[in-house]
Amino acid sequence: MSAIADEIASQPGMWGLAGTLAESAADGLPAAGERIAAVGCGTSLYVARAYAALRESRGRGSSDAFPASEFHSRRRYDRVLAISRSGTTTEVLRLLANLPAGRRTLLTADGDAPAAREADNVVVLDFADERSVVQTRFATSVLVLLRAHLGEGPGGAVADGELALSEPLPVEPAQIEHVVFLGHGWTVGIAEEAALKLREASRTYSEAYPAMEYRHGPISLAGERSLVWVLGSPDDAIADDVRATGAAVRVATLDPLAELVLAQRLAVALAEAKGLNPDHPRHLTRSVVLS
Repeated sequence: MSAIADEIASQPGMWGLAGTLAESAADGLPAAGERIAAVGCGTSLYVARAYAALRESRGRGSSDAFPASEFHSRRRYDRVLAISRSGTTTEVLRLLANLPAGRRTLLTADGDAPAAREADNVVVLDFADERSVVQTRFATSVLVLLRAHLGEGPGGAVADGELALSEPLPVEPAQIEHVVFLGHGWTVGIAEEAALKLREASRTYSEAYPAMEYRHGPISLAGERSLVWVLGSPDDAIADDVRATGAAVRVATLDPLAELVLAQRLAVALAEAKGLNPDHPRHLTRSVVLS
């Protein structure tokens, strides 16, 4: 078994730990009513986007999300929440170092990492750290932690996550060469992360869009070798419109994080079908450290 496959399978167990951690870490996490910005790079950016959309939709306060390199420095926030598995990502380090002290929170897998020294509050999910270059369980555990802090316990996600580990894949890997993930609200961030997993681990052409945007051009690429995965949509008819293109369709039935687990499994299966090693994607490193 590849390292990433083992880490994917461990996720439901990690989520229970993350839900428990939310209680002890509460003082360092965004309080209700605070105006916040969540930042990250790569997978951590998509986690930040999902969290910001979910938090604001729950009425907890204005919540923005940015790549760490594109932070709006002229805006004033009560708290900046940075996400970095390694705590060594250059863009995150630079941002934290240039922010005023007092309201900088870091979520990381390494409490001794350089980014931890630049933050005022550090929440360490070392139990969810990974050997893989491609992130899986750290990202989902962070979202479980943040959802728990918003009052959404991990029980449902854990149960669905177990199902996602045994459920058949939505398509045979040999049948597709193009995958699209569609989301709505906070699941747009999940869609973006799912698409990234397929690109990273299996070099599969994958895209992500808000569901209602898909008809506005991108659907023109759908065809018999496509899979369109609907994680969330305010309009159920999108699935019928996609089927009319000849594409395969999956409409989510599980918790969004469990659907992401299923997408991670598909990424590994696609990599193996192509003879690729998902533990060592080309041109990628575990952390981007710039000179």
